[in-house]
Amino acid sequence: MGLSQKLLAVKDHEGKPIDEAQAKKLFQRTLAIGWPSTVEGALLSIIGSVDTMMVGTLGAASIAAVGLTGQPRMILLIVAQALCIGTTALCARRKGAGDDKGANACLNQSMALISGIGILMTLIGYFGAEWLMKLGGANEDTLELSTAYFQIISLAFLPQCWQLCICAAMRAIGKTRVTMVTNITANLINVCLNYVLINGKLGFPAMGVRGAALATACGTIASSMICLFVVTCRGGYFRLQLPRFDGTTLSGLVKVGSSSMVEAGCLRIGFLILARLIAGIGTKAFAAYQIVGQVTSLSFTLGDGISTATTSLVGQSLGAKRKDLAMGYAQAGRRIGTMAAILLMLVISLASRQIAMLFTNEEDIIRDVTMSFIVVIIAMIPQNGRVVQSGALRGAGDVRFVAACALISVTVLRPILTWLFCYPLANIWPGFPMAVVSPWIAFMIDAVVRDRLMAQRIRRGHWMDIVLN
Repeated sequence: MGLSQKLLAVKDHEGKPIDEAQAKKLFQRTLAIGWPSTVEGALLSIIGSVDTMMVGTLGAASIAAVGLTGQPRMILLIVAQALCIGTTALCARRKGAGDDKGANACLNQSMALISGIGILMTLIGYFGAEWLMKLGGANEDTLELSTAYFQIISLAFLPQCWQLCICAAMRAIGKTRVTMVTNITANLINVCLNYVLINGKLGFPAMGVRGAALATACGTIASSMICLFVVTCRGGYFRLQLPRFDGTTLSGLVKVGSSSMVEAGCLRIGFLILARLIAGIGTKAFAAYQIVGQVTSLSFTLGDGISTATTSLVGQSLGAKRKDLAMGYAQAGRRIGTMAAILLMLVISLASRQIAMLFTNEEDIIRDVTMSFIVVIIAMIPQNGRVVQSGALRGAGDVRFVAACALISVTVLRPILTWLFCYPLANIWPGFPMAVVSPWIAFMIDAVVRDRLMAQRIRRGHWMDIVLN
């Protein structure tokens, strides 16, 4: 058997090999839907890194202040993102079953629900910004800057919710190019405004961190406007209308969304604990953590692009009563994700110091970032594996298992390991920045644990029998 045949060798739900021609079609369709999401995620990650580089010109405190807003923002987005996962699962099932009217009903009801969620998020984010930043671990160096940043980006939470919901529905039917164009355009606006607002260019005042926040908010609003245009113009699959609520759709959204909310809650709690633990080490250590996190997010987004395709295709296959294709798509996605991880591992291993120098010129931070990259590289294959496999399980509606894995690994195991290495064992190896590298050792262990748990779940096949209303 040649290399290409080995790569294409996938099995159906009964363990029988899928013929090579059919397997090739599975890989081609996964790539056709996945590449726009992968390109989108990679470019957004790069743009986000450029954002951090621009803020980095203001110093380590500014990098840390902007980084501290990440977890409180994601905590507020928990309910909205859970609803969007439910929207993707239901729309994909109904698309696969040929129920176009039902898919439209799902989007319209989701948009009404998420509008209320967005308004509530805006009020909490703006008026509770200082408390949220203290919760995230802000200290005297970063509290004022992070609070100002968070208040400004909170004003764009409602349009961000609209954008998330519409993109979730578009991904469900395989229209990933729409979300790619939407998000890349909006984030290019963000970068351009960063250039003129952070340090004051082209006659604009130098607004520092507040300028970065305003640029982010404007980019988000632009993204939502593009999404709204797509679903209000004639001729598209989706048509935005006033919703007529029905128990079947709401039950399905709650069934998937509630478990997704538990998963997201576990993730956010775990990440919030991590942020506080690392912020307690010092501002420079947290700045190094943010830089490595930007590069790590590139690995995640590469896997997430394939995961998006897998979610859509698994959901559509199960809606069409084709378990053989659902299992085939899950395996094909995993193979593609592994190849993407290997490519990224090579890039980072060859240019780790150069990448660090793009963000900062402080030698001690560059050293810490370069050391952390060594651990991150090892974790990339299992990291991408668990991302893609969780996408397959979400497409089937098996979000309870994904949530349980997050609870075990991210909320419990990873924070405990981080604390252990950052504090009691920080000086076990003199001269080695254990406190800085240890969060990424915990990250690697987390990736391996969740990858193995989800691989076993995929093999057993019970996820293909889940019924969604």
